[in-house]
Amino acid sequence: MDKLHAPQDQLRRYNVACQSLMTHVQSQHVDSIPLRTLDSSRLTGMPGSESHHPSRKPRSQVMDNSRWATIQRIWKRSYASDYLGFAILLVLYVLLQVFQEPFHRLFYLNDHRLQYPHAEVERVPVAWLFVYGGGIPLAIIIIWLLVTRSPLQKAHVTVLSFLIALILTSFLTDIVKNSVGRPRPDLIARCKPKAGTPPDKLVGIEVCTETKPHLLQDGWRSFPSGHSSFAFNGLGYLGFFFASQVNALRPNVDLARMILVLAPFVCAALIAISRLEDYRHDVFDVTAGSTLGATIAYLTWRRHYPKLTSPHCATPYSLLAVEKRGFRRLRDEEEGPVASARNGNRQGDYEVGSDSD
Repeated sequence: MDKLHAPQDQLRRYNVACQSLMTHVQSQHVDSIPLRTLDSSRLTGMPGSESHHPSRKPRSQVMDNSRWATIQRIWKRSYASDYLGFAILLVLYVLLQVFQEPFHRLFYLNDHRLQYPHAEVERVPVAWLFVYGGGIPLAIIIIWLLVTRSPLQKAHVTVLSFLIALILTSFLTDIVKNSVGRPRPDLIARCKPKAGTPPDKLVGIEVCTETKPHLLQDGWRSFPSGHSSFAFNGLGYLGFFFASQVNALRPNVDLARMILVLAPFVCAALIAISRLEDYRHDVFDVTAGSTLGATIAYLTWRRHYPKLTSPHCATPYSLLAVEKRGFRRLRDEEEGPVASARNGNRQGDYEVGSDSD
């Protein structure tokens, strides 16, 4: 019998010894025990464990990251970068107008392409260009947004991107104008060359007798057409805006919607054609300017709106969707409904009548 009870007595004594050891360990300070003898999971939450845990960040670093995330969120939601870029472009454009002279390309007096008369009165003066290409489209967009009771977010991005498109187009157009220095078709009439200047030799601005600096310098700003680029930018943006709001590329769209979309482009074309009638540009200048203006208008509009074939083309992207998904929203849109179903509900990528952002 004693032999039968011996294993049970040994097991009982072993349990008592283990309990005593655990009591002794718990009574000791944690720091006095070598870290390698304790499981790291038991240190979590104990005093002093924060400094030893490899995945735990200091509180100051966490607070700094939180502040930086808040600044980034405010920067994105307020479109501060767009406003800053607009201000920089505006300052550069003004400096360009005041200080930059065009490159003076040499020319022949007997070049028939430069012998057209100078029109003292333009069909579309610069002041009216700003009205036709900038003021009227902007007013129409604002009225549309007010009548349709669009969310504040939509109105904000639409107007802001319109203004950015105009100043960006004007800046790039003048940069190219001054760099290329192509003579206008009426250059010789502007120049009023000195008597006795050889007609068959290359000459420069030094043979000109015109005393009005702006009139003379502007004779080397033919490419690209500034009127054409500005008109197709402002009125082209209006056309893209109309196309998105009436969903003009949907199947079997009615004629009235198509006329509404095409009307701004027709008006822009008439302004561009007037530059040919005034002998300020040739067809190449007008075509290049029109293409430049329309391209910038489309790219600027597409920064905030889906493509015209999208069912959501009338609504700009929401800020929350941009923060969560970034440029993946464009990839999902291009891939179609299969990708949309795979990546979740697409409705969250668009403003749905809320201006909470």
